[in-house]
Amino acid sequence: MRIVQLIPGTGSFYCGSCLRDNALGHALRRLGHEVRLVPLYLPFVLEEHQPEEQAPVHLGGINMYLQHKSALANWLPAWLRRTLDAPGLLRWVARRSNMTGAAELGELTISTLRGLEGRQAEEVRRLVEALRAAPPPDCFLLSNAMLCGLVGSLAAGFRRPILCTLQGEAPFLDALPAAHREEAWGILRERVREIDRFIAVSRYCGDLMIDRLDLPRERVHVVLNGIDLADFAPRFDRQEDEPPTIGYLARLCRDKGLATLVEAFILLRKRAEFAGLRLRAAGVMLRGDERFVESLRARLREAGELDGVEFHPNVDRAAKIDLLRRLDVFSVPATYGESFGLFVLEALACGVPVVQPRHGAFPELLDAVGGGVLCEPDDPASLAEAIASLLRDRPRARALGEAGRERVLADFGVDRMAREVEQVCMMVASRASEPSARPLPV
Repeated sequence: MRIVQLIPGTGSFYCGSCLRDNALGHALRRLGHEVRLVPLYLPFVLEEHQPEEQAPVHLGGINMYLQHKSALANWLPAWLRRTLDAPGLLRWVARRSNMTGAAELGELTISTLRGLEGRQAEEVRRLVEALRAAPPPDCFLLSNAMLCGLVGSLAAGFRRPILCTLQGEAPFLDALPAAHREEAWGILRERVREIDRFIAVSRYCGDLMIDRLDLPRERVHVVLNGIDLADFAPRFDRQEDEPPTIGYLARLCRDKGLATLVEAFILLRKRAEFAGLRLRAAGVMLRGDERFVESLRARLREAGELDGVEFHPNVDRAAKIDLLRRLDVFSVPATYGESFGLFVLEALACGVPVVQPRHGAFPELLDAVGGGVLCEPDDPASLAEAIASLLRDRPRARALGEAGRERVLADFGVDRMAREVEQVCMMVASRASEPSARPLPV
């Protein structure tokens, strides 16, 4: 099969959805499919160098922004538009601005969802023209439903099935300014009717989007995420006198629950039995996150516990795995309903038991892999007690970590995810080729 994956990039930081989508594309290639990974808005940032890191960017963030601000931008000469879409320039701008923050993107999001009816219609047309320069695919796979503004143009230009992953749309849209939030949901609700099938990364995410977008349940397939398991392994040289360590690996921001974890850590350190406890927090830190991290440092300093905490911003894959292998317990107590949580799989792949809040996809995920316990959401005391229960009972914690690792290795590799996505793509593509198949939306 020929598959075109349309994937928004970040330009300057690692993103779980981007890493998942790119890993999926490469796994589909290993299955024998011809997969084209197309970065949108900003270049990809990948953990290991791959050709797609320098691939041409379509719907480039600078051009999209300029066209949103003024119709005159549509008349820029072609050489200047290409210059503004250069991956190097887009990376430079992404590092110095907040081009992916929902709170600042209300009007631009509305316009993008409208597709040819929005202010960036010319960019959509140029994307379709670029895609038509290659052999037509058997199907398109959108990274998320926020790309629904492209669907009408793709369907009209190619008459091929369009599939869409469901992952993370609700938190983004719900973070939009109130004046734009409901309008965005309304446009999305209309536009997704043109999509042939959906692939939800969890049952939780699928059910949520079925409800909020009025999707027919039979058009939503659940394919749980998988990860590239290379290099993930437990640590076997731990010394008995090493202090116990809690770990966190996600964006260093409020929404991921880092403040909740810091408060739980302070509660634990006040107990004599955990006086030597350590906390290592790693992950993406954008310019907008720096003030938040400094506020956590101030809180820890005020509590007299700053000496027990390390912050590791913007770690690469090797540093991430090294950090995970040195932990006793892992937690990312997100404040919102996560669609999945790849970091849970990564911690368990290193044999580290996890503590996660009882909401979003976490109950479903821990039910599938074991390897951890649940606590009450946004509750530092509940989180602290759950962590303490594992630190006090090392044999239980070790057994949970080992059991979780076994399940992740057996069932949550990227190749299993690719095979299940392959089945959905082939089913939809075969039905589209039947003479009696329903016409694709135009």
